[in-house]
Amino acid sequence: MVALADLAESSHTVSWCPGCGDFAILVALKQALVKAGRMPHEVAVVSGVGCGSKLPHFIKTYGFEGLHGRSLPPASAIKMSNHGLTVVAVGGDGDGYGIGMGHFIHTCRRNIDFTYITQDNQIYGLTTGQTSPTSEKGFKTKSTPEGVLEEPVNPIALGIMAGATFVARGFSGNLPHLADLFYQGITHRGFALIDVLQPCVTWNKLNTYEYFNKKCYKLDSSNHNPADKMAAVAKAQEWESGIPIGVFYKTEKPTYEDGTPQLKAGPLVKQPLARDLGSLLSEFE
Repeated sequence: MVALADLAESSHTVSWCPGCGDFAILVALKQALVKAGRMPHEVAVVSGVGCGSKLPHFIKTYGFEGLHGRSLPPASAIKMSNHGLTVVAVGGDGDGYGIGMGHFIHTCRRNIDFTYITQDNQIYGLTTGQTSPTSEKGFKTKSTPEGVLEEPVNPIALGIMAGATFVARGFSGNLPHLADLFYQGITHRGFALIDVLQPCVTWNKLNTYEYFNKKCYKLDSSNHNPADKMAAVAKAQEWESGIPIGVFYKTEKPTYEDGTPQLKAGPLVKQPLARDLGSLLSEFE
């Protein structure tokens, strides 16, 4: 049986600031994988660039650290190459909802069977505190000294309307609840988005643990029906009066893999090559 020790930290030293919400995300992910019974060789964790995108270094699974905003394309490729793997993509709000927004929308609509965890701290932490796509309007940072002019991106509403079949929000200050959301996302068949409110204790002095502890409430306590798409979109609009966390939307429909005939014989990595590899490579000499 898989144990937390199997997913223990590698020899890399965790370099996040003390108190960073990424620590809880790392622990919650390990707990979710253990609960789901996944062994290290059955999991691939993929990231882009950012503070939280160092996560693949700190968990003993297959890992891939790509380019900024580009975690979803390699995650998709890994899943299509070996759909027997449990694939988890991780990245920040700037990474996924800024430069990576196009990839985000199209991955949602394709419904590829993997989980996407966004470490949403409403700021660019790695580059020392600039405004991000999810920063609240009026928020003052070194890049917006007079306050943010734009309305923030709403990742929950976007994920639902773009076609993700599991959409949830967690808070890194509630580890048991977060681990359960990760477990649900990992075991869901289809594309799962889990946006995690993750305080940046160094650069974001607005969206703090105290801020979220006062405002967050669980969707379970409001009799929300995650099968009701329009109700989920309505809940996604809430923020000022209270911030809902939990599963907003969940549905079942065919995955991208289901419609790919090349995968019906099993994972591509386990299928025999149609041609001799040597002769194929010789064509490129």
